[in-house]
Amino acid sequence: MEKHKCLIVGSGPAGFTAAIYASRANMSPVLYQGMQPGGQLTTTTDVDNFPGYPKGVNGTQMMIELEEQAKRFGTDVRMGMITKVDFSGSVHKVWVDNDKEIHADTIIISTGASARYLGLESEEKYLLNGGGVSACAVCDGFFYKGQETVIVGAGDSACEEASYLANLCTKVTMLVRRDEFRASKIMEERVRGMENIEILHNTELDEVLGDGNVVTGVRVVNNQTQDKKEISCTGVFIAIGHTPNTAVFKPFLDMDEGGYIINKPGSAKTNVEGVFVSGDAADHVYRQAVTAAGTGCMAALDAERYLAAKGLH
Repeated sequence: MEKHKCLIVGSGPAGFTAAIYASRANMSPVLYQGMQPGGQLTTTTDVDNFPGYPKGVNGTQMMIELEEQAKRFGTDVRMGMITKVDFSGSVHKVWVDNDKEIHADTIIISTGASARYLGLESEEKYLLNGGGVSACAVCDGFFYKGQETVIVGAGDSACEEASYLANLCTKVTMLVRRDEFRASKIMEERVRGMENIEILHNTELDEVLGDGNVVTGVRVVNNQTQDKKEISCTGVFIAIGHTPNTAVFKPFLDMDEGGYIINKPGSAKTNVEGVFVSGDAADHVYRQAVTAAGTGCMAALDAERYLAAKGLH
């Protein structure tokens, strides 16, 4: 069993920013990287909207540099998954890979959220090689300026992303699985009112088409008639939701109906003293690297103040 002042769970922009601040404050943080070291940014080829990179940066490279920065100040970065926690007592307990037990005075949760995908082989292929499949229009829409794109989804976030793309792209085709939207009326009316958005109801993505390197179109199927047709496009955006990686904390932390951890307004505090949350594990609205980094900073500062108030720092 190990005992630490600060344990950080997760290794995206939130986790590593928290680690930089915590290590500079002599909190000697230990960070476990979790199931996706580097977080969602490692599935993005080019990051153009993070301040300080005038020429843009490769997503994986950016996370490598953030990790190096955290290590420079003394963060102990480790591989491993937190598989069980116990926040019922004054000591916060976690177990790594169902085996190693760790006690921590403070815990910063930065486990993020995972985008949902359709599970098509062609979708995964062009997602992994950065050739035209994305789950974030705000992140990647700029690369498709003046081009034609397709978006899959029918909820509020799908409508928001379609509206965003419509301001950049010549045409946006929206694939809606049912004969109605799941989105609120106001969001539905917004996309219906945009001239360059075409909405195809009862339509599903059957295949992402491409030349092996980049997307050139999609094949769609009408789920009522089974008719198939091809649509030319250079970008495909999957907007069917995200799943926060928070299930392990559910017995102890307050969450909303989507599984996002609820933080006290204006802070990174959760309902459990000494446990803090940052990044997409609590944020279903913005979901950006820069906002995640900002809340990582908040979580580390809140943790430092908590330790000082308890006389532990």
